[in-house]
Amino acid sequence: MIIRSKGIQIIRRNLFEGKGEAEIEPLFTSDEFQAPIRFCARVRLVPGCSIGLHQHIDEDELYFIIEGEGEVSDGDSSFPVSSGHSILTRSGESHSIENTGSSDLVLIAVIPQAHTQ
Repeated sequence: MIIRSKGIQIIRRNLFEGKGEAEIEPLFTSDEFQAPIRFCARVRLVPGCSIGLHQHIDEDELYFIIEGEGEVSDGDSSFPVSSGHSILTRSGESHSIENTGSSDLVLIAVIPQAHTQ
């Protein structure tokens, strides 16, 4: 399936107590997947903005950094990230991301639900 941008942009302020605004553009809806994926979107953070530390329960989250530079934290350690990096946060883990660069930080976020047995 090939899609063209739906042009829908959602502005979330202080997402998970982060700084500033996160611009979210949904790419696919959960009903377009055959797999149990509840979220797939392009996220843009302008310089200085962030998504605050939050935990994932019964789901994982993947970030694919498309543009810009930032810092990802797991609550204990922080790591620099830039275009080409991929980040996996597993169920039960926490993470945050902040744009530490001078241009927009753009990432694709995908949340597949974790397998439960």
